[in-house]
Amino acid sequence: MTQFPQLDGFHGAPGLVRLIGHRGARGVMPENTIEGFEFTVRSGVVALEFDVVLTRDHIPVVTHNHHLLNAATRGTDGKWLQGEELKVSALPLSQLQSYDVGGLDGRTVYGQRFPDQVFMSNVRVPTLGDLLDMALKPQGAEMLFLLEMKSDPETAHIPEMTERLVSEVVKAVRVRGLEQRTVLHSFDWNLLEICGRIAPDMPRSFLTIMPKNADDPGEDSSKSVAPDFASMDVPVSQAVVEAGGHMWCPHYLDVTPEVVSQAHELGLLVTTWTVNEVDDLHRMVDAGVDGIVTDYPGRAQRVLLERGLVWNEGPDQMVAE
Repeated sequence: MTQFPQLDGFHGAPGLVRLIGHRGARGVMPENTIEGFEFTVRSGVVALEFDVVLTRDHIPVVTHNHHLLNAATRGTDGKWLQGEELKVSALPLSQLQSYDVGGLDGRTVYGQRFPDQVFMSNVRVPTLGDLLDMALKPQGAEMLFLLEMKSDPETAHIPEMTERLVSEVVKAVRVRGLEQRTVLHSFDWNLLEICGRIAPDMPRSFLTIMPKNADDPGEDSSKSVAPDFASMDVPVSQAVVEAGGHMWCPHYLDVTPEVVSQAHELGLLVTTWTVNEVDDLHRMVDAGVDGIVTDYPGRAQRVLLERGLVWNEGPDQMVAE
């Protein structure tokens, strides 16, 4: 792990299971927002998983879907967006940041998934630079980034488009000197190959979800840009290693103690996503994962504390007796 010091913050150990805030703390705070990320870091969960796409003017911004989700976006009139969803890559940053992403429409399927999320106003889609700048402040000194680049299925086959996304992301990280606090992360293994060429000093995390698992409502699917796992003649963890991966991030329904053990034997870290229910959190701990990506950092903290486990190293970490 010494080749990539940023991986130390994702490495589990006896008594230690890492927690990573998914889109900040989506279960209780507006997702992929500075407000949500600040809340997560203040709670003691310093590793963040989030999503990056490019605007029309090629600015990396932190948002999950390639289109603004109507269920989570209000216009300047304060009303929820309606009709065909706006594509982020078709909007300049100035227009994108005119929309309010501080709440969810509770009448929608997506809004009903997170009934405990607070409702805020005047919250904007942040640029990647806005988020990275948090790590340069005293309160962000321990922050780590599991930075997911989102390949657009419509353009993933165009190398120039993928290279631009990677180049803009890497430039934003490098200009702030945050290479050793960043892990590059994607479902698109072709994109990760480009990362290995452009940014060999940053480790790569390979996201996977097996075809049998359904996509979550309101979420862009990444299955079309991922490899054809059914055609692989080796276990997925081995394929990750052969592709130059340093971390494997499988969907929690695909995790068993056996696959985790196999991945560890290959030298991979295993960080699973997105684990929200108490029973599933316990199951992931029992499976031996290094880290857990969750929408509910507080809930996951309590599960670990009840088991006498910690999520960060250091003297300030509480341990349940």
